[in-house]
Amino acid sequence: MNQTPIDFDAEEPLAPAAAPTHSALPTPPLPPAPPAPPIPSGGAADEPSDALTLGHYAERAYLEYALSVVKGRALPDVCDGQKPVQRRILYSMERMGLSFSGATGAKPVKGARVVGDVLGRFHPHGDQSVYDALVRMAQDFSQRYPLIDGQGNFGSRDGDGAAAMRYTEARLAPISRLLLDEIDEGTVDFAPNYDGSTQEPRQLPARLPFVLLNGASGIAVGMATEVPSHNLREVAAAAVALLKNEHLPDEELFTLLPGPDYPGGAQLISSAEDIRSAYQSGRGSMKLRARWKIEDLARGQWQLVVTELPHGTSSQRVLEEVEELSNPKVKAGKKALSQEQLQLKASLLAVLDCVRDESSKDAPVRLVFEPKSRTVEQQDLITTLLAHTSLETSASVNLTMIGADGRPTQKSLRQMLTEWLGFRQATVQRRTQHRLDKVLARIHVLEGRQLVLLNIDEVIRIIRNADEPKPALIERFRLSDRQAEDILEIRLRQLARLEAIKIEQELKSLREEQGKLEDILGNPGVLKRTVIKEIEADAKQFGDERRTLIQEEKKATAEVRIVDEPVTVVVSMKGWVRALKGHEVDPGALAFKSGDQLYGVFPCRSVDPLIVFGSNGRVYSVPVSVLPGGRGDGQPITTLIELESGTQIAHYLAGAATQRLVLAGTGGFGLIATVADLISRQKAGKTFLSVEGDEKPLPPALVPATEVLGVQLACLSLQGRLLTYSLDELKHQPKGGRGLTLIDLEPKDALLSVAAFTQSLMVVGTGRGAKPKEELLKGVGLASYAGKRARKGRAVDAFQKVLRVLVP
Repeated sequence: MNQTPIDFDAEEPLAPAAAPTHSALPTPPLPPAPPAPPIPSGGAADEPSDALTLGHYAERAYLEYALSVVKGRALPDVCDGQKPVQRRILYSMERMGLSFSGATGAKPVKGARVVGDVLGRFHPHGDQSVYDALVRMAQDFSQRYPLIDGQGNFGSRDGDGAAAMRYTEARLAPISRLLLDEIDEGTVDFAPNYDGSTQEPRQLPARLPFVLLNGASGIAVGMATEVPSHNLREVAAAAVALLKNEHLPDEELFTLLPGPDYPGGAQLISSAEDIRSAYQSGRGSMKLRARWKIEDLARGQWQLVVTELPHGTSSQRVLEEVEELSNPKVKAGKKALSQEQLQLKASLLAVLDCVRDESSKDAPVRLVFEPKSRTVEQQDLITTLLAHTSLETSASVNLTMIGADGRPTQKSLRQMLTEWLGFRQATVQRRTQHRLDKVLARIHVLEGRQLVLLNIDEVIRIIRNADEPKPALIERFRLSDRQAEDILEIRLRQLARLEAIKIEQELKSLREEQGKLEDILGNPGVLKRTVIKEIEADAKQFGDERRTLIQEEKKATAEVRIVDEPVTVVVSMKGWVRALKGHEVDPGALAFKSGDQLYGVFPCRSVDPLIVFGSNGRVYSVPVSVLPGGRGDGQPITTLIELESGTQIAHYLAGAATQRLVLAGTGGFGLIATVADLISRQKAGKTFLSVEGDEKPLPPALVPATEVLGVQLACLSLQGRLLTYSLDELKHQPKGGRGLTLIDLEPKDALLSVAAFTQSLMVVGTGRGAKPKEELLKGVGLASYAGKRARKGRAVDAFQKVLRVLVP
């Protein structure tokens, strides 16, 4: 799907965007900049100076800019769920009379007219930012409950942009009244607009938590937000339950609100624990999957039809991904397709014949995949597509927003609902007080009229004879200024006997209403029941069924079928790798590039991985099956992995995933791991062995599979000290780390080599005259070096310099 980039002037992207690839961690609110010391300007010592250093000026300017972006553009408010531009659009449209009321509602007007009114009155930014936000609020595939009813081309799921604002028309959607109906009832505070010519609301009196209903997406300075949309009925039920019991257990809260409900439906396959963790911390990721059906055709044929796509995924994007897999292009800087590209192409074309988009007005999403033949397993085609396209993807969750205290904060689901409920109760209180004030004012006026009707002749006489009737009436009947003003403005027809009956009836009704309003204000329980009743009524009117299916599934993984056969991995000193069939490889017969030589040969299987150890303790894995074969020089390992800058390749190893290893560094620390622990799906590998300062990782030591006599570990130091002990004293650390102390080293000593053995051990080094020397240790001679882990060991005799220990 084409995505509109989000800039700081555009509060909402035009098209539904995928999860941000760089969601910045939420930061605490920015503190006010400290006052900068003035710089003397050359005047008298007591002359004031407002000059600033360039550094303080830049700091203050950036701080003001950051606060403006965070609070004034990019983040939604937890109270009404709107960003400033959205709030201004809705308020402006309501003032323009574009509310959806009555049988048909207001007549829609040109989008350009709405944009112009918003710019002129409230929003001193670009017109495109306003129009983009308006379009997004009208897209039913972007918002779960669109607030604007748009007519014309408002874009599509495939990333097509909306028509220009002069061609589209808009009015408020019916559900927008939940945000605007109470705005004139003293419910929210107003502030001057940018030029002080009018007032705009700081918040809208939201009757439901729209920050959860429609969600939000935005990037600010130092923080970002990605709030998913939810089902109205579920949100209302959770709010009501939390209002009834503020100590509601998390289990009950998440039962009422089990997860997001995206506009496009699809399936949420994350586990309940992952969803709960995201809601509790305010940050996480939701795994989404498309929904499909199998349509049977004639003569046993069938086809796979995708009917719902994950949020942020479009049909066009899926088609492009299938095209890229089936017709891959040579990557930049490469001369040919990689082995991985060829394998993906072969695996896809083995199950898929063609794909076409049959989406239409009646079927917003209809992607048809035809199998290669009717004998293709349905699950094979489904798994291949899910594993390699956006039919299965992730949507990030980052519940960062402006809180009720005005601070940008990452909140949990409970905090969001609690703060909104506090705002809603305060809103109902303010609305009730406003209505009560109007009721009391009306009662006051009617009581004055009632007094007039009882003394009508005297009132008429006073009005006819007095030069100043108003003070006279106030003095005679003890009226207030407002009552006297009303009496003087009353029309003669309202002095009839029938009017007195109407006044009596209205007074009775108003006093009953006064009692109810005062009960709400004076009794917190009645206030809560009022809020609950209104929430339930709104949920009944505007609620709908859930669209997104929540059903936990394992992530789809399509394994390329590889023939399990014996191979030998050949690695050169300069990092050229290749895989030759069989184990009968003569190292002496291998040829290398000029200046290069053999590093090692590793007999293994074609399904095993090649592990590469970096000098910084990072490990990289490459499937042996993707290594080039034949009798050529192979391929540089640096084209198969992504080394960090400044990192050198230290060692190589190829073997079965179950093979145990001892990994150690020159600092004397080490641990046990398996080859499977070292495998990473990322070309950039992963950090595994922690090394500090000038320490370097040592070549890995293979642990023998047999443990009949018990496996021993030999540690040889640079100063020639040897220590052996049981391998059971080490820990298996599948996630890596620094490990345990293997041998106690002197300040200038270092660990030189380690080996895991069972019966005998070979020490390799040099003797007198620097002649190569090997010594086989076994029995009593080997036992003299035995000890406990982390001891100093004993010096090896008859060696001028030791090089390594190995298993003979």
